[in-house]
Amino acid sequence: MNMMTLWHISGWEFAALALAALLVGFSKTAVSGANTVSLAVFAAVLPARASTGVLLPLLIAGDILAVLTYRRHAHWPTLWRLFPAVGVGVVLGTLFLVRAGDGIVRTSIGAILLLMTGITLLRRRAAGRPQPEPEGAGDVEAGAEGSAESEAGTDGSAVSTRAGRTAAGAYGVLGGFTTMVANAGGPVMSMYLLSAGFRKLGFLGTSAFFFLIVNVSKVPFSAALGLIDGHSLLLDAALLVFVVPGAFIGKWAVNRINQQLFDRLVVAATIVGALELLLS
Repeated sequence: MNMMTLWHISGWEFAALALAALLVGFSKTAVSGANTVSLAVFAAVLPARASTGVLLPLLIAGDILAVLTYRRHAHWPTLWRLFPAVGVGVVLGTLFLVRAGDGIVRTSIGAILLLMTGITLLRRRAAGRPQPEPEGAGDVEAGAEGSAESEAGTDGSAVSTRAGRTAAGAYGVLGGFTTMVANAGGPVMSMYLLSAGFRKLGFLGTSAFFFLIVNVSKVPFSAALGLIDGHSLLLDAALLVFVVPGAFIGKWAVNRINQQLFDRLVVAATIVGALELLLS
């Protein structure tokens, strides 16, 4: 990141970045798809490529807070099925970044997010999957006893079938590609976890570990591309204080959001973020 870019951020631009950082924390502990709004804000205030390097450490901080909050609710069989395909996607995303400019990055990610949202909604309608009970029936509170699989809201059968493995591969490659290119893997994985039938706590626990592992693995690639340096980390240090309260707000809010509203918020946030990328 260029030093001139860092020191010429206006007060309003820093306020926008601070609000986006707050939303990073909130998205990690409440509504995952909302993170695309943060991505769009960072890409609007900073050069698109540089914004990915500034945002990554903030995402990792949010991931750590999410893991500490929902660590008992992760569904590891799903994670192990995803990681190989995600690795392929990260490598492809790195190669793409070597050649792509800011405009191509924004347009490509926005188009992918809208495409994946549309496919997921069509799959859910075709399958006729009923909406879960609105009062969070079947949810397991963070302190309640129970197996990780029951808390995840799935016994793993939805992701262990041939169709489930195919979906995991497709979403995994796209998730790895989008998270490497613009830290936009959240909506892709949100669509996958929703389509696999995960409830709130299983959704949040599984995605927390997924993105902590994936985002940490991206650091060497981002540093090698020059997206993370001392200047970007200095801005991160100033914005980090806004991530923590956002995570606590999300933790407070998640138990007050019923499952049907949760699903709709994730989809809506994904669409809004994708449109921001396409129109910015």
